Amino acid sequence: MRIGVVFPQTEFGTDPIAIRDYAQAAESLGYRHILAYDHVVGANPDRPQRLIGPYTFQDPFFEPFVLFSFMAAVTQDIELTTGIIILPQRQTVLVAKQAATLDVLSNGRLRLGVGIGWNWVEYEALDQKFGNRGRRVEEQIDLLRELWTKPLVKYEGRWHEVPDAGLNPLPVQRPVPIWIGGHADPVLRRVATIGDGWMPNYRLAADARQSLDKIGRYLEEAGRSWDEIGLEPRLMYGEGDSQRWATVIEEWQAVGATHLSINTMGCGFETPAEHIQAMQTFAGFAGLSG
Repeated sequence: MRIGVVFPQTEFGTDPIAIRDYAQAAESLGYRHILAYDHVVGANPDRPQRLIGPYTFQDPFFEPFVLFSFMAAVTQDIELTTGIIILPQRQTVLVAKQAATLDVLSNGRLRLGVGIGWNWVEYEALDQKFGNRGRRVEEQIDLLRELWTKPLVKYEGRWHEVPDAGLNPLPVQRPVPIWIGGHADPVLRRVATIGDGWMPNYRLAADARQSLDKIGRYLEEAGRSWDEIGLEPRLMYGEGDSQRWATVIEEWQAVGATHLSINTMGCGFETPAEHIQAMQTFAGFAGLSG
């Protein structure tokens, strides 16, 4: 199992030196990847059409492609993973360009997690439609892979048209791996048919059992197997002690988890140093080595 860390950006502050230290500490401690969440804007929940969700305008978020470009420059080997980019609220060809550039500058260290999101206000602010986001994302994934693997692309889809044009430079990875987050039935089918991996939000493997069974059936229908896709849950650092961590990890491994990210947010930490210390503690527990 490849163990990584969730960059705690809603609690970490904006000091670039601290961000450098965090990325370098994660790499030196033996973590295999850094995962970052994505929100372009935060909404005011106190509005006529109330918006209920885990984040508001008061929660800080770095833009992942820019953040990871910075981290790529101060690290050597650690993978950079979006978990997830809200793909349908972004222009597809521009995402392809940003991802290809980051993959080149990091020497092939990008893993692109994508999802469709929940914040309709954010979609409106980015001039994208919220209601058809699930239908559009499959075409987006198809177009991304075309752009990452061919010097010239002629593409005519329902929502996209590329008139004989291409990216230059192409990414190191051709194509960049695309993992999918979410739990709805169409998402699970999408994971099985076109995904390189699944990023569930379930805390425990037992909670994911029904969804895992569905993915298994959809994989069989698509002529694929679990060997072709990865599975990456997240473990909350603050939920339990080392014995609890060991139990949760063993249960995820038993259902085929290939990756795991440790999340140090929500523990009451007030400084970057506390998050880095938590990384060190977990690395010692997990037997990681740089």
